[in-house]
Amino acid sequence: MRTKRLTQFGTAITLGLMVGSVMAAVSPEEAVKLGTTLTPLGAEKTANADGSIPEWTGGLPTDAAAVDADGFLGDPFAHEKPLFIITAANAEQYKDKLSPGQMAMFKRYAATYKVPVYPTHRTMAAPQAIYDAAKKSALKTTAVDDGNSLANFADSRYYAFPIPKNGQEVIWNHLTRYLGGSAKRLITQMTPQVNGAFTTVHFEDDFASPSDISDLDMEKGKNILFYFKQRVTKPSRLAGSVLLLHETIDQTNEPRMAWLYNAGQRRVRRAPQVAYDGPATAADGMRTADNFGLFNGALDRYDWKLIGKKEMYIPYNSYKLDSRKLKYEDIIKAGHINQDHTRYELHRVWEVEATLKSGERHVYAKRHFFIDEDSWLIAYVDHYDGRGQLWRVGEGHPTVHYKDKVALYSVEAIYDLIAGRYIALGLKNEEKHGVEFGIKAKISDYTPAALRNAGIR
Repeated sequence: MRTKRLTQFGTAITLGLMVGSVMAAVSPEEAVKLGTTLTPLGAEKTANADGSIPEWTGGLPTDAAAVDADGFLGDPFAHEKPLFIITAANAEQYKDKLSPGQMAMFKRYAATYKVPVYPTHRTMAAPQAIYDAAKKSALKTTAVDDGNSLANFADSRYYAFPIPKNGQEVIWNHLTRYLGGSAKRLITQMTPQVNGAFTTVHFEDDFASPSDISDLDMEKGKNILFYFKQRVTKPSRLAGSVLLLHETIDQTNEPRMAWLYNAGQRRVRRAPQVAYDGPATAADGMRTADNFGLFNGALDRYDWKLIGKKEMYIPYNSYKLDSRKLKYEDIIKAGHINQDHTRYELHRVWEVEATLKSGERHVYAKRHFFIDEDSWLIAYVDHYDGRGQLWRVGEGHPTVHYKDKVALYSVEAIYDLIAGRYIALGLKNEEKHGVEFGIKAKISDYTPAALRNAGIR
């Protein structure tokens, strides 16, 4: 079956592809759809034709499963078994609902890569304040500077275009999605060798939304999307290094502000290379700076094309990958993560293609995105090199933190088809606690002067 386009979006999409210097917000009549025919974040509320994608009815309740004393989530679907498993032997049968990258993974790892498909559950939920912010964005936010920046967004802060009209607006929703307010997490990163051997890098991440920082001068913070601080805690040769980001909304006219503290030199310095295809922290060259979150940062180096929407088998409700019952060695294997612990479901996705502009540079000449309609999280992104060859395949395995009503990746994996290696970021199975929300943030915690104290080993 060929990709099905949603006809009700057809005219709007065609007009939306003609990106000008200013793109208008939606009309009040369109915005009324949010929370009625559309979910509060802009997904189609109804089930698909055969019911294999159910109607959205509000997402998971806050008590969907038990949460242990250290904040690790129970699995609401632990009793379920796969409906079927896609392997290299039967992948052609399902290719209309798989990405080109997945098909390449079946070819590259024919004996081990598989996609276990489970019943679909539309679990995405967010706090009412976030739904209200999304509606405010729909009515007020406009894209300016050829879609690379936002106007009238500072008051809402989330989901810039819940009813998107073009590819940039879809990506903006991923960039401006709700991340849980101010939070702290302990996560890991692995870059296994071809034989599966790996060293674990441990991070302590702190994230703060400007609206959650009580002592922030909002005039100074009006162009800040979020503050982010990441400290390496292990191994000892890297421990104490700290990255600080002030992520800006308009990155064309005010690029993101980044600083690095080098524990060995005991020195703080500006880090403009933490952008685009600059090197990522301790990544062994397996991902770029803008691969974090599968895509982040400025949009200005690419031309963006909205292809439409389709139904796909994508990673979803990845509670198994978050389980404390698993060790890292249970998950990290040669070639790719252990697919026995993954879960895929049928969902509707937005399909967006980004092509490098003439005269611009990036190691990825083209990026092909598939974004979940409910959460605005990127499910897949295929990366092509300058020769047009499929190079890297990104998969995001999300989990809805039902108690706090936020969807985050349990692990982001980027597979290098040429090198036969990959990077896995976000696992926390063996860490002391799960994600901590509701952290009391102060602006003084996110200044260059605070980096030295944060980097003490």
